[in-house]
Amino acid sequence: MRGWRRADPGSAGSAHSTRPVSQGRPALPAAATAALGLGRGERVLAVAGSGAGWLVATGHRFGQLDGDAGVRWLRPWHEVDSASWSRAADALTLTFVDSRRPVELPVDADATFLQVVRERVQASVVASLDLPLDPPRRARAALRQDLATGAIVEQLVLGRGTLDSPEVAAAAAVAFARLRDDVGIPPR
Repeated sequence: MRGWRRADPGSAGSAHSTRPVSQGRPALPAAATAALGLGRGERVLAVAGSGAGWLVATGHRFGQLDGDAGVRWLRPWHEVDSASWSRAADALTLTFVDSRRPVELPVDADATFLQVVRERVQASVVASLDLPLDPPRRARAALRQDLATGAIVEQLVLGRGTLDSPEVAAAAAVAFARLRDDVGIPPR
């Protein structure tokens, strides 16, 4: 499935968690929950320890909090392009749609947390299409849903070494028109 890769075989959880747990999961302090500024209808779905802080998956967003309950970053799910779990490294590698540089985060994750991350990324994908570009250039047009508002967002994700150009823009316009038609959204 697009958006999720497993970097190595084995079970999804780490057997070496040093984080305090409550019913098998790290407890998120009340101050950390308050710092999230949860929107209407938004709730925390899963939490995992990450270094001295936490990774938090809500129904609408994914974020990292530091040990003092400060928000390092908090992004809507439709901005997460992919996630990859490495059991050997106890790390979650994320790629965001607006950056080609992956972010690797230490994580004490159980299978539930990893499943929530996978499910939320997938839930935001409405449809996607690889652009027909000459190799080695790669790009993907995607329609993603903002899970907080329900709005559909068009995203052009360029592959490594691929630069925006008139050819890429033309291929993207055709791809977005096709995707919109495929899912029943009126043309622009």
